[in-house]
Amino acid sequence: MTMVLKLYDTDLAEMIMEKEYPAVFSVQDGGIRESEVQLDLPAGRGYYKEIYFEHVHIGYGSAALAREVRLDFESDFETVEMHFSLKGGSSARTGHFSGEVDFSGNQHNIIYANRLKGEMRWHPTDFQLLEINLSPRFFTRFLPEGSHLSDRFRETIEKGRSGLLSATHRLISLRMYELIREIMHCNRKGIFKRMFLEARVIELLLLQLEQMDEAPHPAVSLRKPDIDKLYAVRDYLLAHLDTTCSLTDLAHRVGTNEFALKKGFRELFGTTVFGFWHDAKMEQARKLLAEEDRSVSEVSDLVGYQNPRHFSSAFRKKFGVLPSRMRLG
Repeated sequence: MTMVLKLYDTDLAEMIMEKEYPAVFSVQDGGIRESEVQLDLPAGRGYYKEIYFEHVHIGYGSAALAREVRLDFESDFETVEMHFSLKGGSSARTGHFSGEVDFSGNQHNIIYANRLKGEMRWHPTDFQLLEINLSPRFFTRFLPEGSHLSDRFRETIEKGRSGLLSATHRLISLRMYELIREIMHCNRKGIFKRMFLEARVIELLLLQLEQMDEAPHPAVSLRKPDIDKLYAVRDYLLAHLDTTCSLTDLAHRVGTNEFALKKGFRELFGTTVFGFWHDAKMEQARKLLAEEDRSVSEVSDLVGYQNPRHFSSAFRKKFGVLPSRMRLG
């Protein structure tokens, strides 16, 4: 028995992807499977990578779109999807929901989908998403008891009615984003990769459920254009771990001022700009030292430290061990 997902380009009236998966995403030998599809559309190009093992399917990708893309979709199975809209925006319409399900960048939710058929639209911009599909049996093991939100969603699943866990999408937190990056950039192989990914998926699910269970929903005073600027700063910091930059330069880069950047970054991410950048540098350094055959001096340069002794001191303060002790072998 297999499960089938089909995607059609509405404007071209042709199928662009048809995928078959083992039932409930199971892999008989307990291993892990991976594949990647290059998307070559009239509106732009991109990719979509898939990783699946028993009860878990991970799919992520990105595309640079010059215009809106409309896709018809059709699936013949039920799934619980942890949906993370990282960049861009999308809308989906199906007879199973009362209206359109719209996602903007930096939003997430959990969706129960049972044999869906409908249309989705990807808005014209840089588009990136991560979706983690779980078998309902696997997911409900982690759904808390005694919560009105969880109890209602459990009933939705038991009755086979497609729906959202939360009526309001939530913002992707800093820790969620860190886990997403670890999932998308995992270089481990075989059973070790499966163990690593399954641990991250469960932690990511924990954070989603905890955030949605919060009552009342914590208010963010920031406007969406300001939130987009803060995420742009975050993305710039993560892409430039080997450099240094002033707060003023960062603010000007995204069209804001130093005060607004400092205040907004702490409100949205719960930390300072440079506190976040420092932690990201140290995490990258730890990964390079533990997983690649690089010297302490090389890693120091790669995370923006001109003096290896200063790097070693910062690393020890963060992790309680000298970077030389983290090297392979």
